[in-house]
Amino acid sequence: MDKWKTLQSNYIFKTPFGNVRKDTCELPNGHLIESYYVNEYDDWVNAIVVTKENQIVLVEQYRHAAQDFFLEVPAGKPEDGETYRDAVIREVREETGYISEKDPICLGEYYVNPATQTNKVITFFIQDAYLAYDQNLDATEFIDIHLVDIDEMEAKIYAGEINQLFTANAFFMSKSFFNGISKD
Repeated sequence: MDKWKTLQSNYIFKTPFGNVRKDTCELPNGHLIESYYVNEYDDWVNAIVVTKENQIVLVEQYRHAAQDFFLEVPAGKPEDGETYRDAVIREVREETGYISEKDPICLGEYYVNPATQTNKVITFFIQDAYLAYDQNLDATEFIDIHLVDIDEMEAKIYAGEINQLFTANAFFMSKSFFNGISKD
């Protein structure tokens, strides 16, 4: 199987949040796609954060595109050349005030939507977290913290109370680490 050839590429617009690029592509069979739109976004990190009391730390915030509030895992983008590890530690601390003496465990790097987006989400597992600081939010962040028992998280996902894909994905990716933690 051969890759597509990009014959031309032009930016429709560029913003601090991401760019939209219009490519003209030639497929392996010679077919042309004159307007293939690509969203260029930065990679981001997120984490399942489990407290010493076996609760998962979630954040609730308004998401304008969906016009609703969502329960999510803490997440954000690396800043100023940060490693993914350092970025997730900073984001968790800023959004929730929680920290851990244990290093975050990287569960994997996954493309968000490789058909139209360039970015990846890097998911971590943080255990034995405890509240050590007040939130330190950006001017555009309004975040409430929620603690959910490990044993209740899956039911909340299946009931639709937690319906953000990257939160559900992070939870299911981290389940193997719950052995010996969960009350089941």
